Amino acid sequence: MFLFASNGLNIALTLGLVLIFVGLSYLVNKTINKDPNSVKKGFIWYYLFLLIVLVVFVAVDLLLFNMDLLKILNSIVDGFIGVVKDSIGAIVGTVVTIFIVIIIMKLVVVFIKRASEKEGPMQKRVTTILKVVKSITRYIVYLVALLVILALWGINVLPALAGLGILGLVIGMGAQSLIKDFISGFFIIFEHHFDVGDIIEVNGYKGEVVDIGLKTTKIRNWKQDTKIIANGSIGELTNYSNTPSVAVIAFGIGYDEDIQKTIELLKKELPKFRKIFPEIIEDPTVLGVTDLADSSVNITVLVKTETEKHYGVERAVRQGIKEILDENNISIPFPQMVVHKPE
Repeated sequence: MFLFASNGLNIALTLGLVLIFVGLSYLVNKTINKDPNSVKKGFIWYYLFLLIVLVVFVAVDLLLFNMDLLKILNSIVDGFIGVVKDSIGAIVGTVVTIFIVIIIMKLVVVFIKRASEKEGPMQKRVTTILKVVKSITRYIVYLVALLVILALWGINVLPALAGLGILGLVIGMGAQSLIKDFISGFFIIFEHHFDVGDIIEVNGYKGEVVDIGLKTTKIRNWKQDTKIIANGSIGELTNYSNTPSVAVIAFGIGYDEDIQKTIELLKKELPKFRKIFPEIIEDPTVLGVTDLADSSVNITVLVKTETEKHYGVERAVRQGIKEILDENNISIPFPQMVVHKPE
């Protein structure tokens, strides 16, 4: 047992212990963060070390002030055991409730995953509705579990429910944008404006719908950037998944070339691309002459493809047209200017 005559000295030593504890915490944290690979591994050991040091410093500080450490520990343990005995029913009920919540959410996730894996004509629609069901189920289960736990600990939940109703009214008056998002999300889902997996454009942002909730919609573009848009802010949108896509290929040939021969050649050769690209749903269409430009006669070809599959097809068909024209000695002229000099 350490005895000190001066309380001032004891206070000074206590402050010293606090400073040492803070310094050790800083040094250990600094050491762990130096190696990014060891952050996760060192996280638990860091807090375990701090807990042990804290217990040691508190014990030393109690000895400095001449306190009976064993007596204090016994009183803490006795008090803890007493609380556990008095609340054993509530504790067991809380643990069981949390366990049931975890099981329910796991079952919901498994059910949604299996249902999403089934292929069918309404697959995207089913996936969209299942995501919303999961979100609503999570909120309902968590709310019911909270009320059950409060009831287990002796709290009257009826006034709490009444209070939640009043609180909800107050929040509703001040959170009109949130309510607008929920209402918009409801109509988006059940009026089938778009589904998960559709390609849409909203507010100038185009991409694939990766998630739909009652409050927000997540859209991922071709660069893999994900944008979260509040449902209430979705006004006019374009859904590219409702109709096939069309690749438009325009090119020019020289004025001295045989236009009809070129068109007939393309009508003969272009259908071969349908065997190469299964995403082409119809034989390419040669519209004919669409412009008499300064240096060339422009011809346009249309290729109908599956939704949003026209980008790669357009590049490949354009290259193929160039190769067809080269093989048949049909020139694609450079820009040129004819200057007439008066006599």
